[in-house]
Amino acid sequence: MVAAEAWEPVQRVRTYEQVMQQIEERILDGRLKAGDKLPSERDLSASLGVSRPSLREALRVLEALGIVEIRPGGGQEGGAVLVGTPGPGFVNLLKLQLALGHFSQTNVLETRIALESWSCQEAAYRSDSDDADELAAILDRMDDPSITTKEFNRLDTTFHVRIAESTGNALIAHLMGSLRIAINRQMIEAYAALPDWRETAKTVRHEHRGILHALRERDAVGAVERVRNHITSFYAEGNVGGIHS
Repeated sequence: MVAAEAWEPVQRVRTYEQVMQQIEERILDGRLKAGDKLPSERDLSASLGVSRPSLREALRVLEALGIVEIRPGGGQEGGAVLVGTPGPGFVNLLKLQLALGHFSQTNVLETRIALESWSCQEAAYRSDSDDADELAAILDRMDDPSITTKEFNRLDTTFHVRIAESTGNALIAHLMGSLRIAINRQMIEAYAALPDWRETAKTVRHEHRGILHALRERDAVGAVERVRNHITSFYAEGNVGGIHS
C-alpha cells in the first residue's frame, strides 16, 4: 500500500488563473508575440468557455504585470494587445518585494555590483563619444550648488542607467533602471539622514568623474574598480541602513 505522504493534495485553480495560463503558454511557445491583439472579449470568453468577468480578471492581472495593454474602444483600435516594450510591471513588483523585505540590503548591494561592474566593463569597449558627452552633461547638472537631494539622486540614477544603455544591452539597461527605481526611496532617505548630505555628494561627484574618465580612456579594469569602490563605500559608511544586518 502506498504511504499517505506520497500523495499530494489536489490544487483548486481559479478560472482566471486558467485563462492566464493559456495565454502564457501561447506566449512561451511562440503562438502569441508582442504586438498581437487578442480576440474580442466576447469571442475569447466563448472560445475558452469562461465567463466574461473571469476573462476580465485575468486580463487585469496581465495588464498589471505589464504583459498586455487594454486599449479602450471597439474595432481595430480597442481591445487587449500584447505589450511590445518593457513596462512598469517589473519595476512595481520589485519595489513591493524590496519594501516587504524579501531581499536584504546585502542582496541589493551584490546585485548592483554585478550589474554595474559588467556595465562599466562593456561600456569601456562599446560606448562612443556621444555616450561620454551625455554622461558628462549629467554630471555637470549634478554640480548645481542649489540642487535638491531628490534631483541629485534622480541624476545619480540617470548616470548609472546611461552607462548601462551605452553597452547596447537593452535587458541590462532595463534591469539597472528597474533596480534603481525600486531603491529610490531608500536612497533619498539615506541622503536625508546624513548630517551634511552635500559633503557626501562631493565624494559621489568625484567618484562619478573618475568612472567617466576611465570609460573615456577605454580602461575597463579601472572603470570596474572605480564603480565597485563607489558602490561599496557608500554602503559601508552606513549611508544605506541595514547593509550589515
